[in-house]
Amino acid sequence: MAAVGEGNTGNGGLGNQEWAAVVDRDGIVCAVVFSGPTRSVEWPGSRLISAEKANTANAFSGPNFALSTANVYASAQPGGSLYGIATASPPNPQAAYAGKPEDFGQANDPLVGKPVGGVIVFAGGLALYTPQGKLIGGLGVSGDTACADHVIAWKVRHAIALDGVPMGVGTDQTDNIIFDIQNGTSASGYGHPSCKGGRPSDDIAKKLPQTHPVRRK
Repeated sequence: MAAVGEGNTGNGGLGNQEWAAVVDRDGIVCAVVFSGPTRSVEWPGSRLISAEKANTANAFSGPNFALSTANVYASAQPGGSLYGIATASPPNPQAAYAGKPEDFGQANDPLVGKPVGGVIVFAGGLALYTPQGKLIGGLGVSGDTACADHVIAWKVRHAIALDGVPMGVGTDQTDNIIFDIQNGTSASGYGHPSCKGGRPSDDIAKKLPQTHPVRRK
């Protein structure tokens, strides 16, 4: 993930190494990778979270409308219309805890080929669309602040040209993160809090549709 290498300047967050996972449209894990020299450099817990983020973005996006995991945050809080969604589809334990740790992040990662399940309601998961706008799955990135994870996921999706997002909840009609929570309430209903710790990611994230525009046809 070359995008992680921008951490000192262009991603915000803590500058951590990252886990990333991809699922297909059926929620089956296609790949799990890490960006550091060894898997011990990344947060171990972020391997499963990255796959669950990919699953969430895929599961709640449609052929004509994309929702990032960041967009789900506000409505999943107490009193929100999706409150409880985080527990509605727990991760598949036969996938989550299978295999040998030395295979984690490799081509034969034990998550690959299995439905991972799980729902994550903070930033770092994006749906994947071909340049023609066909929804083919989801991407999840985890290992830093949620906001930095979102920035890196967006850049990775852009780099692999699977960002043909047809429509989203943002004012720019993308699935970018929205920072509009004031006094605990999101004006749009799709907001996400700013992330504390490390370098701020808010301004970087807000500019993503300009710096790394979606390939909408």
